[in-house]
Amino acid sequence: MESGHNYRVVAWWSSGKTGLAKSDSAPNAIHFTAPPQFGGVEGRWTPEDLMLGAVAGCYTTTFRALAEYSKFAYTDLEVEVRGTIGKVESGYAFSEITIHAKLSIGDEAEHQRARRLLTKAKSVCLVSRALSVAQKFESHVEVTASAVESNSAVPVA
Repeated sequence: MESGHNYRVVAWWSSGKTGLAKSDSAPNAIHFTAPPQFGGVEGRWTPEDLMLGAVAGCYTTTFRALAEYSKFAYTDLEVEVRGTIGKVESGYAFSEITIHAKLSIGDEAEHQRARRLLTKAKSVCLVSRALSVAQKFESHVEVTASAVESNSAVPVA
């Protein structure tokens, strides 16, 4: 097994108040700008959105990997990540990030196991662990009619 993995993103200003970011692992570039509150253009991703998207994406893929490994079936997972930015001595900074995970399962007997896996995903998510800002975690498990079995192995993020 490899001891490390490398990732690379290149960003550059394309024109005016917008830029492009390109990853070695994805074919399409992402157009981004500063938030409109800081003079950016409406309708584009911001670095703040991308960071929260990284937290949401990492949490989701980490949970999926844990569910696969644990042979845990669930119906749906929706992850909402919110961030608060405020003025600090050196400029602006995230003061809080809240991860809200809503998991749907098909069997009430799996409720406690679902909560344990949701919490574990938060503690092992690579992106969340890399952030120094305080993070809140909230989860919700909902029992629905049927669960979907997981079929393929996914490496833990």
